[in-house]
Amino acid sequence: MAAAASSASSVHDFTVKDASGKDVDLSTYKGKVLLIVNVASQCGLTNSNYTELAQLYEKYKDQGFEILAFPCNQFGGQEPGTNEEIVQFACTRFKAEYPIFDKSV
Repeated sequence: MAAAASSASSVHDFTVKDASGKDVDLSTYKGKVLLIVNVASQCGLTNSNYTELAQLYEKYKDQGFEILAFPCNQFGGQEPGTNEEIVQFACTRFKAEYPIFDKSV
């Protein structure tokens, strides 16, 4: 992340990488309600989590709601895929329309 934690006063002060490796300035999301979530394709709750995230996004996206999904492999190796595989999985199987960011290793 570009902003050091000690100098950041808001989530909007950070720059992160999207799943394709491009920088995303989180100030882009100012004024929106954010749900920032770790996701994993091999978690025991994957089906229900991705399904419910898609439902939430569909219901509230036009009201200033945004989900920022950060794949994470730090908890039991439950997200072993590449960024491309993760996006393919989430968007094809669960119709995820919200942004998916670079995987935390």
